[in-house]
Amino acid sequence: METRIFRESIGSSPQVIRDGGVVAVPTETVYGLAANALDERAVERVFEAKGRPETKPVSIFVPDMASAERFCRDIPGSAYALAERFWPGPLTMILRRRDIVPDVITAGGDTVGIRCPDHPLTLELMAECGMPLTGTSANISGEPDARDFDKVMEYFDGAIECAIDGGACPGGVPSTVVDMTCEPPKILREGGLKREVLMSALKETFS
Repeated sequence: METRIFRESIGSSPQVIRDGGVVAVPTETVYGLAANALDERAVERVFEAKGRPETKPVSIFVPDMASAERFCRDIPGSAYALAERFWPGPLTMILRRRDIVPDVITAGGDTVGIRCPDHPLTLELMAECGMPLTGTSANISGEPDARDFDKVMEYFDGAIECAIDGGACPGGVPSTVVDMTCEPPKILREGGLKREVLMSALKETFS
């Protein structure tokens, strides 16, 4: 397979997504692998490209909380407050899934990670293809995250349909993950959004 490259442009990547393909995309944290999150076979291809066990869930990229409502239920008010403050940005929120989300995304679990990445090209891609995207890092499972385009191509040249070159990712670390299904919410991974900033926002939300 020849991996097509689009530099500082989404090119024909929306059609690739609609056709069930996989696209490497830039974010403000690290590069990701994007596919139609509602297409089970497309998601499986992401796992295959990464060599990632399907027992590990992947997150979903959405453009806003209005879109998240389609895929998540019982969303607490605190999640809306955090999204208003930190989206687009390096915050992944764990919420209860709706049945529309394929089991392959959640590894059969009852929750799903939701994030709105802060990168104009990836936001444009979502808007153009009109569907949620997988939000997993563009690396071979167990290998370092791809912080620049050269690393993406080292990992996936010939293994995915296309890749969007958005330059180096400024954050360089994955998103912060917070479980919003419990009260108070629990930080599962500290990443691009610092723990103290998030904890301060949560305290304001619950005060």
